[in-house]
Amino acid sequence: MYGGYGYPYYSFDWTYLLALLGLAITMIASARVNGVYSKYQKVRSRSGLTGAQAARLILDSQGLQNVVIEKVSGHLTDHYDPRTKTLRLSESTYGYASVGAICVAAHESGHAVQDKVHYGPLVLRSTLVPAANIGSSLSWWIFLAGLFFSIQPLMTAGILLFSIAVLFQLVTLPVEFNASHRALTILKDQQIIPEDELKGGREVLWAAAMTYVAALLSSVLQLLRLLLLSNNRRDRR
Repeated sequence: MYGGYGYPYYSFDWTYLLALLGLAITMIASARVNGVYSKYQKVRSRSGLTGAQAARLILDSQGLQNVVIEKVSGHLTDHYDPRTKTLRLSESTYGYASVGAICVAAHESGHAVQDKVHYGPLVLRSTLVPAANIGSSLSWWIFLAGLFFSIQPLMTAGILLFSIAVLFQLVTLPVEFNASHRALTILKDQQIIPEDELKGGREVLWAAAMTYVAALLSSVLQLLRLLLLSNNRRDRR
């Protein structure tokens, strides 16, 4: 763009600040969970149980002998697959007898229990997975195409697709918090680890839960940015 007297000027897109804020929030949350997990990964549980052994005890106590436990590569890549009834524990969880490993394994076991009882938010999240994957992968491309060619329906479609991804992250919050609650309750009731070690477990699981809160906040900021960009383009017509 050019201003007066033939000199060029460029307007700063302040909505970039929203994206940067979202990035900062997720980075802080990620650093926090890694720091807390590293701390309690070094604290050996007096129970002597590894993450895999603790998970097996929890699953069996809940009548989930059919759930298979597997080791996967990576750091904090632990997850439960409801399609195959498989609990996958990362290398830093599977064979370590630490407070951190046991609590992470217990959290993922909590998802298996949710699956067994058909926990509502988990069922809803599973239903949203296909649409959320499409929304997260295509929304920006569709929106940018609409922005570049000034096609409002395309921008609106991109916003709607991204909104589905945001909804998925919103539904994820009760799923994750509930899994942690179930994990801590079972660890205490089954006396899998000593009572005093549960304090560290709560700290690990709370830090992990905050990463999901941070992801949601970041996505909401991104959605706000899309809405502002769309509105600005509409006002320029």
